[in-house]
Amino acid sequence: MKTLAVGDFKTHFSEVLNDVKHGEEFVVCYGRKKEKVAVLVPYEKYVKQPVTLGVLEGIASYKINDDFAMSDEDFLNS
Repeated sequence: MKTLAVGDFKTHFSEVLNDVKHGEEFVVCYGRKKEKVAVLVPYEKYVKQPVTLGVLEGIASYKINDDFAMSDEDFLNS
């Protein structure tokens, strides 16, 4: 994964997109402290892959409703 300052990202935008199309990932940093603000990944990697149930595959099933909402903090504190 490569890291780019926002200025470099803007300057090399087309090249970065071409690299992303070929599987490369980028972190975009901003400000004097180089705060990480975004990650640019290929769309295929972004699209969520189905979860396999391991040893229960074919025996058990699951369904997640479209309106399901739980933050990472809620999940970790449960």
